[in-house]
Amino acid sequence: MAEHTDYDVVIIGSGPGGYVAAVHAARLGMHVACVEKEARLGGVCLNRGCIPSKALLDSSHYYHLAKEQLIDHGIKTGRVSLDLSALMARKDKVVIELTDNVRRLLEAHKIEIIQGTATLTGPDRLEVAEGADASKKPRLRMLKAGAVILATGSEPAAVPGLKFDGRHIVTATEALQFDAVPKHLCIVGGGSIGLELGSVWLRLGAKVTIIEMLPTIAAGLDGQVGRKLQRVLKRQGIRFHLQTRVAGAKISGKSVQVELEAKKGSELLSCDRLMVSVGRRPLTRGLGLEAVGIETDPASGHIRVDAAYRTSIATVYAIGDLVAGPMLAHKASAEGIAAVECLAGKAGEVNYDALPSVIYTHPEVAGVGLTEEQVKQREIPYATGTYPFAGVGRARCLGETEGFVKIIAHEKTDRILGVHIIGARASEMIAECVLAVELGASAEDLARSVHGHPTFAEALQEAAGVVKK
Repeated sequence: MAEHTDYDVVIIGSGPGGYVAAVHAARLGMHVACVEKEARLGGVCLNRGCIPSKALLDSSHYYHLAKEQLIDHGIKTGRVSLDLSALMARKDKVVIELTDNVRRLLEAHKIEIIQGTATLTGPDRLEVAEGADASKKPRLRMLKAGAVILATGSEPAAVPGLKFDGRHIVTATEALQFDAVPKHLCIVGGGSIGLELGSVWLRLGAKVTIIEMLPTIAAGLDGQVGRKLQRVLKRQGIRFHLQTRVAGAKISGKSVQVELEAKKGSELLSCDRLMVSVGRRPLTRGLGLEAVGIETDPASGHIRVDAAYRTSIATVYAIGDLVAGPMLAHKASAEGIAAVECLAGKAGEVNYDALPSVIYTHPEVAGVGLTEEQVKQREIPYATGTYPFAGVGRARCLGETEGFVKIIAHEKTDRILGVHIIGARASEMIAECVLAVELGASAEDLARSVHGHPTFAEALQEAAGVVKK
């Protein structure tokens, strides 16, 4: 067993929470190590989540444009065909380039990268089984640190009766690397992951059915936006079974027989791929939490932390998907920075009221702040302003007129409480809205800010200008 090595902070996990925390700590002058069990840095987000899914979404969108929409611009392409292996190779190349960039970033900041599986053995000590080859006996290494930040992320939640086999009944990970376009892809779960990957395979030629227990898809959205999104996706060809539960599934030859239960009764649905995407759970397995006395929420599995992201052990911090709140990469990054600042004696915090969320369907959906349902529930007096992209010159030029901007402001103070967008480029436009919420701007502030013409962002200015006082 290797000798102890002292660090100011050891971070377990190299995803968007872990590597951002590591770099920030190094910039504050700390001696930092980052432990990662996988061969490539970047965590789920870069390797099996955000990045590969967006690469596929963009590629499938271009394919759809070439087949269906370029003719509207007077561009004749002739017969368009799909090379799925080339599409997947491009996705893999994007992942490799970005994960390599993460490694270079950490190395440039003199952060020691340790490949292996870490287990807490005390408030300031870890045991790392180095190496990724399970067939070889790992080399055990003991680390000593002034502080430890847990940033191991999450894993897909399972559904009773739906056993993953990696080919017919799969998680989103396998759905990112199918070797052929499914004839019929059924997706259990109508959240962002299900909607995005459903959109990918629909564009590439699959029949797509989404099964959701709740009466709406993407339940966290503003209701008006969510209803619009469902109508648009249904028009594109996605079929929805809402308020429907999957009672079980059986593999029969090359197909999966899915048993559905809804108010109208039971139904048997046949598909060749069944993707289960009902959420994720904190990945705490093997960290040794119980042995050192770190408390978790028995219902959710989240690690309990205080306002400084300290666990019940003062020298151990936790961030990202391990703690309560939306499982978003940018949340993890913000918490990573805040946790490092707290352990350095600075005032680190995250404004969760100004945390954006995005769904990368087409059109995109993005939001920040409170929904209309939330302001009603809290009995906050409010006013709204909406503006359609059909009235925006730039959207007309591009043929991207679907959707609208909705602004919710306090009825008396005019302070912006929430902004919700469904439309092309919503993922980029939301940044301006995050800043507005963060700074406590009013709808009038946004309406009086001059926006370039013609741009999609003019819809924000117009919506702010019609907020009813």
